[in-house]
Amino acid sequence: MYEYLGAHPVTINDIQGTRFAVWAPNAREVSVVSDRNGWEHGQASLQPSDSGIWIGFIPEIGHEEAYKYSIQAHDGSIVMKADPFAFASEFRPRTASIVYKIDGYDWDDQEWLEKREGTNWLESPVSVYEVNLASWKKPDDERDYLSYAELADDLVEYVVQMGYTHIELMPITEYPFDGSWGYQSTGYFSPTCRHGSPHDLMYFIDRCHQADIGVLLDWVPGHFPTDEHGLAKFDGTCLYEHADPRRGFHPDWNTLIFNYGRNEVREFLFSSARFWVDKYHVDGIRVDAVASMLYLDYSRKEGEWLPNEHGGRENLEAIQFLKDLNTQLHRDFPGILTVAEESTSWGGVSRPVYDGGLGFSMKWDMGWMNDTLRYMHNEPIHRSHLQNDLSFRMVYAFTENFVLPLSHDEVVHEKRSLISQMPGDPWQQFANLRLLYGYQYTMPGKKLLFMGGELGQWHEWNHDSELDWKLCGLEYHDGLRRYIGDLNRVYRDYPALYQTDFSSEGFRWIQCDDSQQSVFSFIRTDFSQDDCLIAVANFTPVPRESYRVGLPSKGRYVEILNSDAEIYGGSNKGNLGEMEAEDIPFHGFEQSLSLCLPPLGMLILKRL
Repeated sequence: MYEYLGAHPVTINDIQGTRFAVWAPNAREVSVVSDRNGWEHGQASLQPSDSGIWIGFIPEIGHEEAYKYSIQAHDGSIVMKADPFAFASEFRPRTASIVYKIDGYDWDDQEWLEKREGTNWLESPVSVYEVNLASWKKPDDERDYLSYAELADDLVEYVVQMGYTHIELMPITEYPFDGSWGYQSTGYFSPTCRHGSPHDLMYFIDRCHQADIGVLLDWVPGHFPTDEHGLAKFDGTCLYEHADPRRGFHPDWNTLIFNYGRNEVREFLFSSARFWVDKYHVDGIRVDAVASMLYLDYSRKEGEWLPNEHGGRENLEAIQFLKDLNTQLHRDFPGILTVAEESTSWGGVSRPVYDGGLGFSMKWDMGWMNDTLRYMHNEPIHRSHLQNDLSFRMVYAFTENFVLPLSHDEVVHEKRSLISQMPGDPWQQFANLRLLYGYQYTMPGKKLLFMGGELGQWHEWNHDSELDWKLCGLEYHDGLRRYIGDLNRVYRDYPALYQTDFSSEGFRWIQCDDSQQSVFSFIRTDFSQDDCLIAVANFTPVPRESYRVGLPSKGRYVEILNSDAEIYGGSNKGNLGEMEAEDIPFHGFEQSLSLCLPPLGMLILKRL
């Protein structure tokens, strides 16, 4: 629909201007207002059609000019609305749309796109750096935001150095309120102008691809804000939203809910998702708040919601929308990812539609996040009673294609930063955090970490300020950042850590019931079983000398990563050099090793 609706600069009979088209089926009159007509209603009228779309060619209005639709409702009232299909928008607090020639950027990422199309991401490394562009880093001058071009230099270089495979951008679809972080969008086809123009964003994504970095975009089809210039009562009626607040109002966020049963609304959202992949070459979308779409009674008390036609709580229209969305995107853009933030136990979120699923590529594992952080919040002396918090995950680990997220949601609203959530003195806090990340990277599932987590910044994320970059140069903080970089490189270098993320063939506990010493050990292998890694985690500050671990095969083993290494800020306890497996049966295996387990440490051993 973005090829036909919205504002498109054209030349007709040698006259330059812009063709406008907007869906407003219940309007009495629609006109385009701009500086050229003093923003007065009725000076540049559009013509109605049987489809409910108002169309017109307005001479002289061209590239980068601001405009709105002035819509007269049937009751005679007039509202000024931004264009739902605008390709660009004014900088807040101004709310007009901007005519923009979206085509014409000269892309240089064909090699990446060809590689993406042939990549099976389920069996490839996916390590995501989640970023809020507005607060990653601030300019040194008086400006509030770095430009997309500056971010293409600084952020892309940083992500490459840190070893991530993807950047995930919190929503950059234009939004009026900074405090919504982009999750209350008014521009489903318009990138925020806080950092520059649409072509500037294309340049940023192009640079990411040239650096072999994928770009995922947070996308929000679950709700939209009530701002007067937005979609709410667009033509004087509830056009995009449900009229009944029991279906159309979201109590958690004071927002409006799309009417997924209306074809035009479905096509609007389908087109938005396609637009970012088509025009901006993004490599996938992470769909926010999927649970709020699936359930009619989400965050509602009895009597505050309407059941579906069968009397159930499932939102059948939203479910079908998500299935159709995933089917279309995967059909037309092979190699892209769709990821669901879904916080319930809904079955088959990341299973194919033809197999009864919703069709997402992957799903955030919120259960893993909650269980693991609850375990890590406890003092080590109490962890012996909580062994199941970590081991339980493997009961369901392969029921979905899971991403293990440590996202922005875990470091806001007085939850504190991750380092501040860790118990103990500063040394133990950093050791605990390194151990948490090591556990995340060695467990089956793709990886995601929110910006700042790699710095070990003490304060929780604040969207109004930048990350605490002044911590760079301090021993523990530098060690943590170096550790994350090495974790990413080990993760990418060894297929055992990513190829079988979604298959039980690649994981086996060595032991998960040593609650007395709070130790876990397990095996990760690739499909061929040739690449074999052993992970051993000690969740107490007590070094474990001569701790015996069973092994699946004979041979030599080498320590390829130790979270307690001195270069990471640790005490340097470990196992230097190579070790030969001993013919001593243990943990149900014929061979074993006697290891030194570092305090609050994670070891990764490789069979040579």
